[in-house]
Amino acid sequence: MIYLDYNATTPLAPCVQEGMLPFLAEHFGNPSSGHAPGKAAHAAVDDARVQVAQLLGAASDEILFTSGGTESNNLALKGSFDVAPPERRHLVISAFEHPAIAAPAKYLERRGATVSTVGCDARGVVDPGEVAAAIRPDTFLVSVMLANNEIGAIQPLRAIAEICRERGVLVHTDAAQAVGKIPIDVTQLKVDLLTVAGHKLYAPKGVGALYVRRGVHLEPLLHGAGHEAGLRAGTENVAQIVGLGIAAEFASRHLDNSRPRLESLRDRLWSQLRESIPGISWNGASAAMLPNTLSVNFPRVRGSALLARLPDICASTGAACHSGEASLSATQRALGLLPQIAEGTVRFSVGLYNDETEIDRAANQIIAAWEALR
Repeated sequence: MIYLDYNATTPLAPCVQEGMLPFLAEHFGNPSSGHAPGKAAHAAVDDARVQVAQLLGAASDEILFTSGGTESNNLALKGSFDVAPPERRHLVISAFEHPAIAAPAKYLERRGATVSTVGCDARGVVDPGEVAAAIRPDTFLVSVMLANNEIGAIQPLRAIAEICRERGVLVHTDAAQAVGKIPIDVTQLKVDLLTVAGHKLYAPKGVGALYVRRGVHLEPLLHGAGHEAGLRAGTENVAQIVGLGIAAEFASRHLDNSRPRLESLRDRLWSQLRESIPGISWNGASAAMLPNTLSVNFPRVRGSALLARLPDICASTGAACHSGEASLSATQRALGLLPQIAEGTVRFSVGLYNDETEIDRAANQIIAAWEALR
C-alpha cells in the first residue's frame, strides 16, 4: 500500500504511541484528583499544554483541549455568538470552509445570525479586501481557514486579522491542515482563535485544541465542572492529550527539515504526472501552498474511476469528508471548476513516511491507470 492521503488523517508517530502507552495503563489518575495518580495526570496535561502552546507561539493558558477540530470550530463559532451583544449577529466565512465551519454557521442562521460568504480567486486565495467589504457594524466574527484542505492554498490570515482588529471584530482560523506543516505563530497571525486537529499531525484521532487569545470570552458548549478554565467541562482525556502534546513537540523539532522534503516528494510526483499526461492541471499551483498537497485534474477520466483502478494507492477525490458525494465540493465550486474538469480531480497528500521509491511507484501506476481509462 502507498498511502498518499495524509490530509485525511495521519498515522501515529512512533514517539506519540510510545508516550501515550503509560497513560493507558499505570498512569490512570483523574487530573482533578489530589492524590499522587491524579497529580501525575494533571502534570502530564500541563506538559502537553505547554508543548502545543510552543508550537503555536502561544501562552500555555491560551490552549484549550477538545475532542478534535470539529468541536474546536463549533466552540469558536457558537461560543463567540453566544457572548456577543444582541446587536451583533453577523458572521463572515469563506466559500470553501470545511463542513465543521459551514454547518455551525447554518445552525447559527437558525438562531438568528446572518452569514456572509466571501469567495476566492482562481488560485484558491481569499482577497482580504473582500473580507473588509463583507464586515458590517453588526459583525461578531470572521472565520477563514489558514490552509485549504483540498488544494493546500495558504490564506492571507494576517492581513485579514489586521482588518478585523481595526473593525473590532474577532477572527478565527481553522488551522487543522496547516498545524505541523508550516510555521505558525498566533502573535504574528494576530488571530483571536485557532483550531488544531490532532489526527492531522501524527497524534490520535479524537483530540484537538483551540487557541483562545487572552481576553477573548466564549460561552462553553459543554456545561459541568470547571475543566479547561471553565470552557470545556468533562474529565480530560489524558492519554490523547499527552499524544497531542508529543506530536506538537515532534512537529516543532522537525518542521524545518520536513517542509523541503515534503515539497520535494510532492513536486516529484507532479513532474512525472505532467510529463506523461497531456492536459493535466494543478489546482492552486501559483498560490502559496502547503508543502505536501497536490490537487490535480485528470483529463477525460473520473477521479473516482481512476482511484478504483489503483487499489494499492490511498488518495482522495477531494476532501475525505466529501469523497462519497457526486456533486462538486465547496472548494471546487469556489474555484469555478467546470463539472467536466472537477470530476477528474484527485488529491494526493504526502507525509513523513513516504519516500522517493514510493512516489515513483505511485506515479507509474497512476499513469498506467489513466492511459487504460482515457
